[in-house]
Amino acid sequence: MSLTVFADLLERLVFTPGRNAKLALLGAWFAEMPDPERGLGLAALTEELVFSRAKPTLVRQVVEARADPVLLALSHDYVGDFAETAALIWPAREGVNAPPPTLAEVMQGLEETPKAELPALLSGWLDTLDPSGRLALLKLITGGLRVGVSARLARVALAEWSGQAVEDVEEVWHGIAPPYTSLFAWLEGRAERPDPREVPVFRPLMLAHPLEDFAGLRAADWRAEWKWDGIRVQLVAGPGGRRLWSRGADDISASFPEIVAAMEFHGVLDGELLVLRDGVVAPFADLQQRLNRKTVGAKMLREFPAAVRLYDQLFDGAEDLRALPFDARRARLEAFVAREQPARMDVSELIEFRDFAELEDLRAGARAAEIEGLMLKRADSPYVAGRQKGLWWKWKRDPLSVDAVLMYAQRGHGKRSSFYSDYTFGLWRDDGAGAAELVPIGKAYSGYTDAELAWLDKWIRANTTQRFGPVREVAKELVLEVAFDAAQLSPRHKSGVALRFPRIARLRRDKPAAEADRLESLMAHIGRPAGVA
Repeated sequence: MSLTVFADLLERLVFTPGRNAKLALLGAWFAEMPDPERGLGLAALTEELVFSRAKPTLVRQVVEARADPVLLALSHDYVGDFAETAALIWPAREGVNAPPPTLAEVMQGLEETPKAELPALLSGWLDTLDPSGRLALLKLITGGLRVGVSARLARVALAEWSGQAVEDVEEVWHGIAPPYTSLFAWLEGRAERPDPREVPVFRPLMLAHPLEDFAGLRAADWRAEWKWDGIRVQLVAGPGGRRLWSRGADDISASFPEIVAAMEFHGVLDGELLVLRDGVVAPFADLQQRLNRKTVGAKMLREFPAAVRLYDQLFDGAEDLRALPFDARRARLEAFVAREQPARMDVSELIEFRDFAELEDLRAGARAAEIEGLMLKRADSPYVAGRQKGLWWKWKRDPLSVDAVLMYAQRGHGKRSSFYSDYTFGLWRDDGAGAAELVPIGKAYSGYTDAELAWLDKWIRANTTQRFGPVREVAKELVLEVAFDAAQLSPRHKSGVALRFPRIARLRRDKPAAEADRLESLMAHIGRPAGVA
């Protein structure tokens, strides 16, 4: 099956906004494509394909050798994405009649061809493809397909197509390598479920619903603990290896080697990854210094020491504890930590309370203590994947907000790729010469309704003052109310401020831009600066 068929799938996914429609497209791909094509396509969509020798520099080298350099530079500036630019500008060659490659041929060719011969191989493939096929090929190499399909959505599609539970799919997913032939054999009923054995695979996390009210709840039935402001992680260790997984099932082991080194146990733990100094939790901005880094130097390890505050235990050795009630798992967790004494880990404190009024008083002090809020967990709740309403509640502190001015806009991805849906906004400050200037304080791409998105997109197109590739600068006239959970000093940003979870609360079309908030008003909400204990 040629690469053009995969390119067609990518186009359909990009221009299909609905989640259910995307699931149907993926299900059809799984049902109609043969092995190994369907598995390789699945791996490409979930960013599991990594080519050791073919890199983005190869694409640039090949395209610059064939295209006019001035036209290429101008086109790249206008389009914004180099792979898309190359796919559109590539000059066709007369007399080419070779068939387009298959996904399997691309995979094999990029891995087995000597490095010196890769430019000729890539050029030959590009000559056989149309623009959409070229874009698919180049995105395979450069990464970032951005068609609105997450790894989670892909696993849901596998589950719906096969009739298996998504939790069962997720538990074997990380123990199988592309092109997933044993996975598809199981899902089609041709083989037994793959057994990851001692492979450190990800288990789906249990999640909480936002607390609505206390109606029908008895305080004695619930356990409370702080909701720490880090990132949720799962620690899996045993004879088959060690892995540190993020909430989204991303392997972040390389970013936190000191945590992995401390996992000298056999089990599966659930907790919150934090930067911890002398027992004190640092602001989230400190943890951001460590996220998404492939390698971490000694200076980073020393200045931003990571730790895990443990919430729960899923496995003790090979024993599955998930069916036990929370109180029993908590007792097992405390005994496990006392026995193993893992470095860089402690157990999240349970909060004693007599009634919910007392708990509400404690929550009121969460912001001053730089804690995200509270968690409520039923004492008898098993550990079940996903959000099971009525078992766990999250009770976050109330958000803060500022009125900011829209400064820049950029197209979104997936179903929002045709809209300007990513917004950079700023506040006023003194420019040092007695006048006011706008400085950007953050970027948001959520919180608005579909109707508001359509209105914003139309306004941005009508009020663009400059273009910078995919980014539009707009007239400084529209005020947005921006909600956020916290603000911290950050030398990485021009304004010196970083916002936690910014989102658009509402459009303030009634408010003149000159009356938007000043940077000084935001400073009143500032916690400790990033990197400072």
